[in-house]
Amino acid sequence: MSEQGEGIGRVDGYTLFVKDALIGDRIEGKVVKAKKTYGYGKLLRILEPSPFRVEPLCPAASPCGGCQLQAMSYGRQLSFKEDKVRNHLIRIGGFDEAALPMEPIVGMDMDPEGNRGFRYRNKGQFPFGRGKEGQIIYGFYAGRTHSIIEIKECFLGSQVSSRILETVRVFMEEYKIPPYDEVRHEGLVRHVLIRTGYHTGEVMVCLVINGRCLPHSQILADRLMAVSGMTSVSLNVNRRKTNVILGDEIILLAGAPCITDTIGSLTYRIAPQSFYQVNPQQTEKLYKKALEFAGLTGGETVWDLYCGIGTISLFLAGEASQVYGVEIVPAAVKNARENASINHITNVEFFEGRAEEILPDWYRAHPEERADVILVDPPRKGCDEALLATMVQMEPGRIVYVSCDSATLARDLKVLCSAGYRLERVQPVDMFPMTVHVETVVMLSHKKPDSVINVKVEFGEGEGKVPLDNIAKRAEAYKPKERVTYKMIKGYIEAKYGFKVHTAYIAEVKRDLGLPMYDAPNAVEELKQPRKHPTAEKVEAIKDALKHFEVI
Repeated sequence: MSEQGEGIGRVDGYTLFVKDALIGDRIEGKVVKAKKTYGYGKLLRILEPSPFRVEPLCPAASPCGGCQLQAMSYGRQLSFKEDKVRNHLIRIGGFDEAALPMEPIVGMDMDPEGNRGFRYRNKGQFPFGRGKEGQIIYGFYAGRTHSIIEIKECFLGSQVSSRILETVRVFMEEYKIPPYDEVRHEGLVRHVLIRTGYHTGEVMVCLVINGRCLPHSQILADRLMAVSGMTSVSLNVNRRKTNVILGDEIILLAGAPCITDTIGSLTYRIAPQSFYQVNPQQTEKLYKKALEFAGLTGGETVWDLYCGIGTISLFLAGEASQVYGVEIVPAAVKNARENASINHITNVEFFEGRAEEILPDWYRAHPEERADVILVDPPRKGCDEALLATMVQMEPGRIVYVSCDSATLARDLKVLCSAGYRLERVQPVDMFPMTVHVETVVMLSHKKPDSVINVKVEFGEGEGKVPLDNIAKRAEAYKPKERVTYKMIKGYIEAKYGFKVHTAYIAEVKRDLGLPMYDAPNAVEELKQPRKHPTAEKVEAIKDALKHFEVI
């Protein structure tokens, strides 16, 4: 199977990628796109089902595309994810398979109904739009599109979500409130965000609107507050023409601005914009493993980068002397400080800003200070090069890396392990059952020399001295290659293939290959129209250019 959950089959040596097919299936399919050595197929019918095939719980699992593995038994899903992490560490990270310190993946426990892997999400973001008959619908976007697949109930989320969404839909029909049309940039209701507290039972609803007010909003708020556990009802203002779901302004309609939840003995406040792990059952297992990998004994200084609302920071604070957390989202930093206060934790300090700027700036101002442990939990794109370089300079005894993308994890581990660190433990955790995604936590330790040899070198001419001319020649021979720019790649493709490719297409291919990405100086947050994706022909041309310039 591919990393995206497609079945990979062969006919007379020709390889086909088939959506919805599983390893072990024998199928009849239709070729929908053929390349020279591989193609893409559509599943028509299953001739012999895989021993791992099960009946999906959700009837919309295939068209929705959010649960790529729902037709696969949960045990086989765990094996698939272990293999994914292992393959990335070997292929991208360059680690030796025989010496890879992989530990068995931590899966979910059985629920009271005898199922594993369902009803775990404490957050859902549901787009609203119009169906073919003009009726108001809600659901999820089909894969790689902005077409809404109408879904009345998501089996990964809380059961209360269905009642909330239907309450909003009926209200909109009753008061003639239009859903958002992203093509025309018209209409009012864009998304409905629902959060639930797994341990507290508290519920939050936030309507993302293309305006500053919602007609008859108090009537809707009263109806929603009648839902059991409802704690917070608010509006989020997002008037931009953008793919980003949430705007910056929150208008509270009823209840409290936040909900609370607990992990272990700690209580956390969660705002609509806050990052909080979506699977609370597995989060506690993940954080306990991160704490174990940190190996704290009580006197350490710890940095927690990309700390969100301080969930891991506060876990670590119970065992460390001092913890510093860094997060870019202002609302999350505010929540983190509140969370420290309500849990009576005083040995933590939170910084607002980009981790790749805060840590280097702090280290330049305090070069004599060292971190004993650095924990990073970056977004899918992984860590910035400047951040990795600063981490290496600070020489922490241990680095704990929590990753939601094992490809960028492997890339960053390769950098760290080439700069004096050893990969000690790798622990996959299934935070996202039914999907192809997997969380991984690893432990790196700083390699100390067995002994030290002092070498005296004299430069200049004469016996026993090293000529400076030789150093200059060797420096020239090892001079870094010219940085390959998007302009060079575009020029190569246009000259060879006769067509142009957009910079965003190159970025998407690089991202899929796990290559380092750099912030563009002219990057914009808002897109004038939904982003398109490169055709297979352009993907191959971009890969050819990357090979030509020896990027891959």
